[in-house]
Amino acid sequence: MTGPREDAAGLIGASRLYLPDAGRARTTHCGSVEAWEALLARSRERPDEFWADVARELEWMRSWDVVREGHFPHFKYFVGGVGNPTVNLLDRHLARGADNRLALIWEGEDGQTRFFTYRMLFVAVCRCANALKQLGVRKGDAVAIFTPNLWEAIVTVLACFRIGALFNTVFSGFSARSLRDRLESFQPTVVLTADEAVRRGQRLSLKATVDEAIADLPCVQTVIVVRRTGAAVAMREGRDRFWDDVMQSASPDCPPEPMEANEPGIVFYTSGTTGKPKGIVHAAIAFVVNNYVYAKYHLDHHPHDVLWCTADIGWLTMHIWGIVGALANGITTVVYEGAIDYPTPERCYQIVDRYRVNKIFTAPTAVRMLMRHGEGLMAPYDLSCLEVVALVGEPLNPEAWQWIYETLGKRRIYVNNTWGQTELSGCPLASAAWLTPMKPGSCGPPFLGADVDLVDDQGLPVGVNTTGNLVIRRPFPMMLRTLWREPDRFVRSYFSQVDGCYFTNDAAVKDADGHFWVTGRVDDVINVAGHRLSTMEMESAIMECPGVAEVAVVGAPDPIKGLVPAAFVTLKVGQAGSAETGQSIRTHVAESISKIAVPEHVIFTDVLPKTPSGKIMRRLLKEIMATGEVGSDVTALEDRTSVDKLKALVRAVL
Repeated sequence: MTGPREDAAGLIGASRLYLPDAGRARTTHCGSVEAWEALLARSRERPDEFWADVARELEWMRSWDVVREGHFPHFKYFVGGVGNPTVNLLDRHLARGADNRLALIWEGEDGQTRFFTYRMLFVAVCRCANALKQLGVRKGDAVAIFTPNLWEAIVTVLACFRIGALFNTVFSGFSARSLRDRLESFQPTVVLTADEAVRRGQRLSLKATVDEAIADLPCVQTVIVVRRTGAAVAMREGRDRFWDDVMQSASPDCPPEPMEANEPGIVFYTSGTTGKPKGIVHAAIAFVVNNYVYAKYHLDHHPHDVLWCTADIGWLTMHIWGIVGALANGITTVVYEGAIDYPTPERCYQIVDRYRVNKIFTAPTAVRMLMRHGEGLMAPYDLSCLEVVALVGEPLNPEAWQWIYETLGKRRIYVNNTWGQTELSGCPLASAAWLTPMKPGSCGPPFLGADVDLVDDQGLPVGVNTTGNLVIRRPFPMMLRTLWREPDRFVRSYFSQVDGCYFTNDAAVKDADGHFWVTGRVDDVINVAGHRLSTMEMESAIMECPGVAEVAVVGAPDPIKGLVPAAFVTLKVGQAGSAETGQSIRTHVAESISKIAVPEHVIFTDVLPKTPSGKIMRRLLKEIMATGEVGSDVTALEDRTSVDKLKALVRAVL
């Protein structure tokens, strides 16, 4: 990486700052822009002191001995401190009279609803925690959750926190094979699922998927089944239990399990460049402390707020913002089960209007979907309640930013585009609502306590307006602590590239105002509509198809999803590419991984750009898909004519 990418340079050059409204700044927790800047400076200059002050805003059973111990790759925060996550998500608010404040609003795609006050949610969590204990789950045991956005899943997550069990939520759109890959690694004793999922008006079997995934998997002793649709499902005697039956006799009183601040609580799988998912391990209490303060300032949370995080519970975004960030700040969180554009995109506006949502955390994909359908759909709804829209998942183009600010928000809202990763469990590049100047397309400056920098391939700092590798120079509490059962891979994946730094595998540019512009991945993982997918995992699935000799998968630009998978496929001698072959490949990827991983483009080619050693130069394929041309160095190619052949193929397909 030696110079500015032209697209990033153009965006930066055309960007301008939108200064915060002084009146709104006075209503924030800081009270002024100047006070915020002082807090930000203190968090960077005296980070341990800053994190200690944040932790003191929450409740502990025993205070810590040391704020921070160690450095990358092995570090700890609040060493010796003992507490429990749910005490700060539920009990703390009840002790301050929040019994009847609305905590959770759940809406199903079919219109069903459930409402929980903080007292009601507390009771449900305690019942679930006791039910898990009756099933033999103890502190440190593993519980897997394979459901869509059901209120029962939220309760189970909190119940695991309550008893100190480790939990992992798996995206319910994954195939049995992808689910099994994760369960084999995680080794849960209990799996929560549902009879069926409701998605775009269709019923999708989940229990059958779980049965297939756990066949001959001895670690799973119990499967808890939520009766979502009431469909008849096979129930294995002695192993399978219905949710209602399990919860019926459970006590509504469950004391919180004491946990040391660095004990693991979450194992979250994310795609890796080897095709094998990585189990990201987060410390439960440190996760709560960090996301409490980040949500507090990212979104300017106050007790009367109603937040809607549109993410699926199978992605960490929901846990960061919709569960922990929301409940730690004592607000109301909305959880919606289905597709946000079903039966029409009006569903988004209906939810905002119906529940008076004033804070939204979503993905640029959702915004571009709404843009495509036009502003006419907004007309019947009162959206004046909206105050803050925050985004994460993939780069936000300035046009989408302007649409949020001008059309959706009528210039009276704050737009907070952020950058984060599953490994970081939060957004260390972001703005503070009503306090940081907004800049369309950027991810904002480094946030509280985050030491973020850009370096070249030799690890040396790069200048302003120059593309570099995004690195983090100092740990913060909510960062990953290891990879589940893979400590060597943990060090190799994140700390072997630049000495003393966490390597994000993302590229970025910093502008003269200190705002960062994240331009894309430097590894082989792509973001598809906010979902991180491994190109290696997709390539492995395609290679299993009859007749396939070689394949390279790259991300191709898409106006709605940001990126979509494009597969360049070489067939075996005597095999010919056809529409039927392409559809067969798509079907196999859907069955092996998920529908979200299905290639948008399958391009059959008898040549791929390779080095003399046989390595496929995927960066050239990315350039061709993005621009139709190749502007980078091709001297390392074994056959330079391959580029022209591929350009012609792509033009014919697109």
